[in-house]
Amino acid sequence: MNRITEKLKDGGKLLSIYFTAGYPQLEDTVSIIEELERSGVDMIEIGLPFSDPLADGPTIQESSTAALRNGMSTALLFEQLKGIRNSVKIPLIIMGYFNPVLQYGVEEFCLKCAEIGIDGLILPDLPLDVYQEQYEEIFKKHGLLNMFLITPQTSDERIRQIDEASEGFIYMVSSASTTGAKSGFGPEQQQYFERIGSMQLKHPQIVGFGISNAETFDQATQRAKGAIIGSAFIKFLTREGKKNIDKFIKSIKVPA
Repeated sequence: MNRITEKLKDGGKLLSIYFTAGYPQLEDTVSIIEELERSGVDMIEIGLPFSDPLADGPTIQESSTAALRNGMSTALLFEQLKGIRNSVKIPLIIMGYFNPVLQYGVEEFCLKCAEIGIDGLILPDLPLDVYQEQYEEIFKKHGLLNMFLITPQTSDERIRQIDEASEGFIYMVSSASTTGAKSGFGPEQQQYFERIGSMQLKHPQIVGFGISNAETFDQATQRAKGAIIGSAFIKFLTREGKKNIDKFIKSIKVPA
């Protein structure tokens, strides 16, 4: 069974961390992943940097630009991750834009992911219908789950379509803005969380965008299975580097 599916069966709230591959330094990718697992993170989203990241706020954009300047590429990421399953057991997801996947070749990209032990992909700009028509067979052949995004603007009908098409979790974007840490969720977000919770979807939801600390993690997971922290973690890496990752994770979620 896919590691994501297995992890979603765990009791308790899941913490997923997003970081940009090749940042702060080009060779940091594997050591950050290993340190995140040691610190008690449940899942990791490895950001594949792209030159035109439309949905990302300034923090993630800047980390992508720096990673590309460092020399990060799709081929290099695969090279770095080659032996990752010798040391890391938790689910690993590659998150990025579809363009680099297309340039690399979708079949070849998925094959590499399977060889390395990647469990799934999050490609926000790959529409559901295009995925189903052209790529779903390839993903399934290589055992990869594809996670779809919903936002407060997504209609109930579309959410149910995504729920039907999903196999892992639904990535529940907390607001219509770009990524970025926020100090809390307002009434609109709370209504959205309640609306999705009351739909009784088949697949669990993990909330992303705007989670930065224990308070927002708790708010986001009142009804959802888990939450994703990206910008706040990247800011931490920028400020403190890799050495105190454990401190950051324990400030969000006390290990069970």
